Amino acid sequence: MAEEDRRRRDAVTAAGWSALGVAVAIGGWALTAAAFAIPEIVLPSPAAVVTAFLRLPGYLLEQAAITLTETVLGFALSVICGLAIGLLIAAWRVAELMFAPLLVAFNAVPKVALAPLLVVWMGFGQQPKVVMALLVCFFPVVLSVASGLTSTPPELVELARSLDTPRGQTFVRIRLPAALPQIFVGLKVAMPLASVGAVIGEFSAGDAGLGFVIVQAGGSADTALAFAAIALLGVMSLALFYALVLAERLLLPWVRETSAAR
Repeated sequence: MAEEDRRRRDAVTAAGWSALGVAVAIGGWALTAAAFAIPEIVLPSPAAVVTAFLRLPGYLLEQAAITLTETVLGFALSVICGLAIGLLIAAWRVAELMFAPLLVAFNAVPKVALAPLLVVWMGFGQQPKVVMALLVCFFPVVLSVASGLTSTPPELVELARSLDTPRGQTFVRIRLPAALPQIFVGLKVAMPLASVGAVIGEFSAGDAGLGFVIVQAGGSADTALAFAAIALLGVMSLALFYALVLAERLLLPWVRETSAAR
C-alpha cells in the first residue's frame, strides 16, 4: 500500500513538473513576442494562437483526426514490417549481412525526396501519407527488434541449452521477453517520427490533415492558424507517445520492478 502511495505521489509530482515546464515555455514565448514587439505574422503570441484555434475548432480537430489516422496506420505497418525483418536479421546471419547495409543506406536517404515519387505511384490520397509515415519510422523499429533479440543474456541462453529447451520455447520464453524492453525503446522513438512522416506526406500530397492546414495557413500569411495546427500536432504526438509508455508499463511490469528507481 505504501509503495502504491509512493508511486501515486511520484506520478503527481512528475505531472506537476511537466505542467510547470509547459507554463515556463509558453510564458517565455509570450514575453519574447511582447518584449521585442515581434509582428504577429512572424511570431504570433500564445493568445493569438488560442484565438485562431477557437475560430476554427471543428475544422482543426477534423484535420487532426485525419493526421492521427495516417500516423497510427503508418506506425502499425512499421511495427509489423519491422518485427518481421528484425526477427529475420536476428535469426539468420546471412540475412543480416545481405540486408543490414541496404537498410542503413535507405535510412540515410531524406524521406522528403521520396514524397513526390509516392504521389506519382499512389496518387493524391491517404496511401502516400501512410507509406511516408511507415518509411520514416521503419528503421528504429527494425534496429530495436534486431538489437533486442541478439542481446539476450548469454547465461539464460546457456541455461536453456543445458535443459535441451526447444528453440521455439527458448524464443518465446527467454529471447522475446528479454528483447521487449529494447523493442519498446525503438517503438517510442518511432512513434513521434510517424507523425512527422504523415505531415511530410501532407505537405507534398495533401488536401487534408494538419500538414495541409500548415501549408495553406502559411501561404495566406495566417501564422497564428499555422501555429495552432502545429500545437495540435504536438499534443497529438505527445498523447500517442504516452499511450505507448502506458502500454509498456502494463505489458512489461517487471521492467520497472527490476530497474533502478529514479
